[in-house]
Amino acid sequence: MAVIWIAGVDIGSVTAKAVVVKDGVMAGSEVIRSGGDYRKAAETVLGAILARAGLSTSELARIVVTGSGAANVPYEAGRATEISAHSKGVHHFFPQVRTVIDMGGQATRVMKVNLQGEAVDFVVSEKCASGSGRFLEVMARVLQTPLEEFAVLSARSREVVQFTTSCAVFAESEAISRIAEGASKEDIMAGVHDSMAVKVVSLVQRVRLEKEVAFTGGGARDQGLVKAIESRLGEKLLVPPDPLLTGALGAALLAGGLA
Repeated sequence: MAVIWIAGVDIGSVTAKAVVVKDGVMAGSEVIRSGGDYRKAAETVLGAILARAGLSTSELARIVVTGSGAANVPYEAGRATEISAHSKGVHHFFPQVRTVIDMGGQATRVMKVNLQGEAVDFVVSEKCASGSGRFLEVMARVLQTPLEEFAVLSARSREVVQFTTSCAVFAESEAISRIAEGASKEDIMAGVHDSMAVKVVSLVQRVRLEKEVAFTGGGARDQGLVKAIESRLGEKLLVPPDPLLTGALGAALLAGGLA
């Protein structure tokens, strides 16, 4: 029986992700920076994962793309919305989940999903709101601290800094002012996490939370943010093994009708 290879590609505003699925099982993944050129990112990320797997594009039964740069891919591919791709990706790991929080670079989405992992309702944050992954990158630059250290910083906070704005641009200025006033990085980072958590919970409330709840996307890699949302939401969050790949995996599963 012939082996069936399928690829899912997620071209986001910050990173481009690709996965290959072999007979229904994820066999490899690749993540690169999008770099502002979606077409080049789509070509590079798929080329890299195929090279590693020893495959050519012609050997793929199908490719499905998703993400903000999906319209720019230079190869023939099906399209899936970010809502459907992330819903299916999460469903693959957690079939019991009924509420999905997906935090990408530009926006945060909250989806209600059914027993089949299909989105039946969703809301999307405003692009300039501080409840998105871009805000974490802004704060990494302001605090001169790698994103990987945010959770550690946040956990050491003694007095959480309260942010008064919901806009990432103004929050950057506010963070700089707080540093000048003597606030510690730890307290500022805890404030960032709490501010983002408030925004996420407001989105969840709009679709009406239904258990279980999963958190995916790049923001879910930040354990400090995960804990802040759990605290504000009053619920445990289920996080996929690598939440950054959920959309690409969901696209691949949709491609093969396997989700």
